[in-house]
Amino acid sequence: MNVSSSVLSGSGTRSRLVPAAGLGLAVVLLMVAQVWASAHGVMGPLRSLVDDYFANPQSAAVSWAGLGLACIGAPARVRVVSLVAAAVLDLLTLGLQAACGWHISIGTGPTLVLTALTVVVLRWEGERRRTALQAIAFGALLIMASKLADTWLMVSIITGPRVLDQYVQLADRALGEPAWLVGRALEALGPVPSHVLHVVYIQLPVAAVVVAVWQLRHVSRSAWPRHHLVRTFLVLGVIGPLGYVLFPVVGPVFAYGPLGHGLEIGDWPQVWPAPAHVPQPMLFDSATARNCMPSMHTAWATALFIHSRNAPRWLRWAGAFWLVCTLLATLGFGYHYGADLVAGAVLTLTVESALRDPGRGWDLYRVRIVSLGTSVLAGLLLSYRFLAATMAEYPLPTGVVVLGALATVSFVFYATWFARPGTRLAYWGGRTPADGFATS
Repeated sequence: MNVSSSVLSGSGTRSRLVPAAGLGLAVVLLMVAQVWASAHGVMGPLRSLVDDYFANPQSAAVSWAGLGLACIGAPARVRVVSLVAAAVLDLLTLGLQAACGWHISIGTGPTLVLTALTVVVLRWEGERRRTALQAIAFGALLIMASKLADTWLMVSIITGPRVLDQYVQLADRALGEPAWLVGRALEALGPVPSHVLHVVYIQLPVAAVVVAVWQLRHVSRSAWPRHHLVRTFLVLGVIGPLGYVLFPVVGPVFAYGPLGHGLEIGDWPQVWPAPAHVPQPMLFDSATARNCMPSMHTAWATALFIHSRNAPRWLRWAGAFWLVCTLLATLGFGYHYGADLVAGAVLTLTVESALRDPGRGWDLYRVRIVSLGTSVLAGLLLSYRFLAATMAEYPLPTGVVVLGALATVSFVFYATWFARPGTRLAYWGGRTPADGFATS
């Protein structure tokens, strides 16, 4: 075996081990999370998974997205049979739920079919079996990550009885308090735009699977790409929610609006909050997740946008549409402050830079963008917490600094990964025509 084939073999082995290792880690985390959930009297991920099997699924979109991702590695005939079987089972489940007077929901069909598909694939052999199992592992990881995320939201509540919304709201004055602006605009536009944004907001997993399916459409016949959207989504899902515990924030519609359960201190979005030059942590309820900082919807939508840049035109437009609508929804529904969105975007650019084009290695240019993104994200969070009053007092210069920091990270990211080889910008970003760096 020559050197190049040896390198390719090692790369292939690593690519197969990544989802397997992630799946093993997810199983362990599911067990730990279930023990914690049981001790605190909440459902937990394993109980939620059992509900998915027994006609009480918690999320139809995630179950179907997991099956769709798993089917990528199977032959076309198996894909069709699996998807049709899942649809039939979901229809039968709906009939059973209606007949018994149960809660109406779908998602049991894809869960059962994904399990059956795994059993079938285990009987295959060779590369066909390995490719299919790798796709199934990614699909299962997506579902497990969703279950873990639900439990982590409960962790954020218990570990963060007091929230830092007053700090973020003050800091958001530097950005023009966009949650109030967009919220008022949506109210004025009527129900149709809000309905469209709501669909886009909750169906983000489906949009992600569409992009992932395009990227991975050839894996049943050829090698897996070195990098794809699913990797970024999963890593963001591990790193991002740590902020929920370190920086507990509930969002304008809760802290200042109608969903505050009597604990709100304003009337979002009708009335702008009065300046509070001495912000303080505020005690909040035990039902609202502290899942604002950073905005993970923004982070995932940004990743989706990035990974759709080299897709067909219709998918590029869809990626841009999903990003814009997600940003408007997070603000217009009062789920996030503008400061959350900036942090989410910087997080994605940093994580994507750490994962992108593994064949390039950790050269000076990757280290530069990852270090820059990490520093900017840390600086933003520290500023929101300790300089919020200053940001509110001097909104114009601090707003320029915040948006300028995001623009700088975005510029360096583009130069490092997307600038056309041969241009001066590409040379500054470490890209040359001979490198052939991947941009998927």
